[in-house]
Amino acid sequence: MTRPPGLVLTVAERLADPATVPRLTITQHRQHLAYGPPGIALLHIELAVAEEGPWQHAHAWLTAATHGPVTSGRDSHPFYGAPALAHAVATAAPHMPSYRRTRDLLDRQITADVLARIARAQCRLDEGTPPALAEFDAIRGLTGYGTYLIHHQPDSVATQAVLDYCARLTDTLHADGDALPGWWAPAGPSGKPDDRFPDGHANNGVAHGIGGTLALLALAAQRGLTTDHHHQAIRAVLAWLDRWEQESLGGTLWPYWITREELRAGRAQPSAMRRPSWCYGTAGLARAQQLAALALGDRARQDAAEHALLAACTDPAQLAPLTDSGLCHGRSGLAHIAARAATDAPALTAKRLRAVIPDLVATVTVPDEPGFLDGAAGIALAVWSGLQQPHTAWDACVLTS
Repeated sequence: MTRPPGLVLTVAERLADPATVPRLTITQHRQHLAYGPPGIALLHIELAVAEEGPWQHAHAWLTAATHGPVTSGRDSHPFYGAPALAHAVATAAPHMPSYRRTRDLLDRQITADVLARIARAQCRLDEGTPPALAEFDAIRGLTGYGTYLIHHQPDSVATQAVLDYCARLTDTLHADGDALPGWWAPAGPSGKPDDRFPDGHANNGVAHGIGGTLALLALAAQRGLTTDHHHQAIRAVLAWLDRWEQESLGGTLWPYWITREELRAGRAQPSAMRRPSWCYGTAGLARAQQLAALALGDRARQDAAEHALLAACTDPAQLAPLTDSGLCHGRSGLAHIAARAATDAPALTAKRLRAVIPDLVATVTVPDEPGFLDGAAGIALAVWSGLQQPHTAWDACVLTS
């Protein structure tokens, strides 16, 4: 077993006690997986399961997350409220039985919330109107709920309902004479009206777009969880990504999104090199496509996805925009994806993927921000997972496993 490196232990010590972190983390972000106690708890749960830290620290952060009412229903989402707390609690529960009752209570609430969301989404699908990103994405929507469900409630009605929905999400929409992908959003990437996207856009990202849904469908299929037209839906998303694939001297790239103008022209506008991160860009999409290829038994596509990821990890032009260290869109996140992809790659490719990780983490720095997606806790988890297989499913919420 690989011991956690100094960076990980330093972060864990710094974040041992909720009372020592900025008060904003506990007050404004108390229920937030990305920025607050639930995400920080994941680091201490991973350490405790590996017998590299005390359960007391994990419990302190979970207690901080529940120091007040826990939000559910329409005001919650996979990264906020009951679902965010459930991910942390469910990560601990297999190893700490005292958390199982809380997990079961949260699971019942999640099931009710998911079925209510599905009912609203089905009405929208029946009307043939475009979805808001928050309906389906990994951070706020049904894809995010789905990844929790396939890990913790695989045989539930809610799991099947989400997979049914995700398959139907790939059906073509028609508007103003255009054939649109079923995940076409009427607003901008922020989910709000945006003058740059007067006719909406198709979001390709893992965090906020169809890349996350592709990963969910692939991970579900690998677990034997499928729905009608499941593989057809996977192939529909892959065909879309193939349509917009771009080649550079450094490797294969995919645009973050497609506008209506680009859709009508049949080509994406050339743009400056964008970072190959988890949330948007080549790294997250390469992992999603590798998972899809594994689900389909498509070795050629798997090879292509793995080589795109290798290029993203080594091409100076692609790495140049990667200026921070975070899990979401920084170097530690890229290292984590490389490590996860290596576990599923053939031996030679796996060796090459693992070989790039030391260089990726060598320049990682730890910010003052303590949280999971952009902060110290997520960086520590990602760096350690680059060195050895995680002991828990902490990264299920980012659809890398």
